Amino acid sequence: MDKISVITVVFNDASHIRETIESYLSQSWGNKEYIVIDGGSSDGTADIIKEYAGRIDYWVSEPDRGIYDAYNKALKQASGKWVNILNSGDAYVDNDAIARAMNFSSLDGVDVLFGNSIEIRRDAMVTMTALDDISMLEYCPTFRHGSAFIRAEVHKKHLFDLSKQKRLGYSLDWEMLHSLYKEGCTFKKVDTMVQKYRVEGVSNKPYRNLLYNYRITSQGRFSLSKLMFMIKGWTSLFVRSTHCYNFFRALGLDYFVNDVLPHIPFWSLRRLYLKMIGCKIGQGSFIMKKNYIMNANLLTVGKNSHINRGCLVDCRGRVTIGDSVSVSHNVNIVTGGHSMNTSDFIGQFKPIVIDDYAWIGVSSTILQGVHIGKGAVVAAGAVVTKDVEPYTVVAGVPAQKIGTRSNNLDYKCNGWLPLS
Repeated sequence: MDKISVITVVFNDASHIRETIESYLSQSWGNKEYIVIDGGSSDGTADIIKEYAGRIDYWVSEPDRGIYDAYNKALKQASGKWVNILNSGDAYVDNDAIARAMNFSSLDGVDVLFGNSIEIRRDAMVTMTALDDISMLEYCPTFRHGSAFIRAEVHKKHLFDLSKQKRLGYSLDWEMLHSLYKEGCTFKKVDTMVQKYRVEGVSNKPYRNLLYNYRITSQGRFSLSKLMFMIKGWTSLFVRSTHCYNFFRALGLDYFVNDVLPHIPFWSLRRLYLKMIGCKIGQGSFIMKKNYIMNANLLTVGKNSHINRGCLVDCRGRVTIGDSVSVSHNVNIVTGGHSMNTSDFIGQFKPIVIDDYAWIGVSSTILQGVHIGKGAVVAAGAVVTKDVEPYTVVAGVPAQKIGTRSNNLDYKCNGWLPLS
């Protein structure tokens, strides 16, 4: 079991530091150490840290030159094999977050291990899925820094470069990660949730983020492709800030998808529109008329899959359906929900993944965050609240295993009919 060094830096955040410390202490991963660097807080933060002094491996409260100076100070104290940053105000998604990430697969030859995150906004909690395409690190960050584990010997050779802080501001963490990518370090994604973080903060400046991103990815040289990437981002931000954006978004993603398309009897035309708005649909797949699809731009359907009529497909948290999947009539696929124990009833959105050859029975319901394994069967009327293992048959409310299915599957769901 590799030792994990978890680093928290903080300055005047008495309202959140306790939650962050408790999140670290709750982790089931046994071989870990905790390093807390406080920048000389005057609001009671240091007093809270002192309460936990016996359970913190190293901590100090003294003035520093900012967050990245504090990170560097902590890295020099780290004795673990891997380093993870847990910013004050952030927390692990559950008690097993570190254990799941570290046990996901072999770590041989991996320099940076990264997973998914949950972004806590003012009115919702949204899953932020890290990109699988490592090459996109050429253009932008593809994962949250806090949801990454960096091999300590690598990180200590690449401390945060304070000499660049005036030019890159609060983006020195991305500058460090980009330098690792450019030097050929090995990045590996684990498809699991690691941390949840509040979107409010020092780096919540989207226009400036894109400028810093250009400066980092262009590495001080002019790059037309990186410049266009920045301009495209700025344009998108501007459009999203206009008063008419929400109207046209609703027109394209809701009204046309759910009030106009169901009256078009030709799948080829419906498919064309869905792909125009960002829906990914593989060859041979078919979605019948009169389904209700929320945020179709976040729907991915593989090859030779079939969605029958009367389904609710809530893609607000993202829905991914594999190859040769049969979704029967009146199925509910629901990625959205609310945190019922919070005073503000905050919304939360978690992705749903349905793997190849799965069969989702009539009038069943798949709830947020569920992963349906390859070849699994969900019986009619079942309510699925937990992941379903491959080739498992589940039924009931809540769904429970009632059997297994043959793994010798080789078919296509050819559900297309003219005018349907």
